[in-house]
Amino acid sequence: MNHIGTQPIETERLMLRRFRAEDAQAMFDNWASDDDVTKFMTWQSYRRVEDVSAYIDYVNNNYLNNHYYDWIIELKSIGQPIGSISAVNMDERIGWVEIGYCIGKRWWHQGIMTEALSAVIAFLFDEVGMNRVEARHDVRNPHSGGVMRKCGLQYEGTLRQRGWNNQGVGDMSYYGILRAEYHKK
Repeated sequence: MNHIGTQPIETERLMLRRFRAEDAQAMFDNWASDDDVTKFMTWQSYRRVEDVSAYIDYVNNNYLNNHYYDWIIELKSIGQPIGSISAVNMDERIGWVEIGYCIGKRWWHQGIMTEALSAVIAFLFDEVGMNRVEARHDVRNPHSGGVMRKCGLQYEGTLRQRGWNNQGVGDMSYYGILRAEYHKK
């Protein structure tokens, strides 16, 4: 592994970058306070921008660890953060990482999360040297699985009553891609 921490990644429409203190209001307004966005998340919607600021402070402290990967998704055309994407679990022994993501509902179904996830997958394989990238979604949120499939992750199975989120305990569908498969494409 070549852990280099959260580095900026630029795509056609997006800048994936580290969180900044001045992102708090946009994060609150654009996704973190929206119950529709957090419906299948393991964290509750924020009710105060001050709590978003505290979260951003937490993230910024974690950036001191070069094993920490957490990006704000900034839409270049508006110059604002509209979501986030991060490594939520990792096992260095096997080079495995699980990705989690969310985006404001004004930007759903526009290919933005597919663009962000594709860029993060490339970064984790090519820059960090991961062997496996995976993601999972609640079966009641099938659009998230669509993003995974568009990024080349293969459906590997559904585990019954395997996860918990704001909807309670639910079945989780798992998707994954190996570095060798990624480089064959």
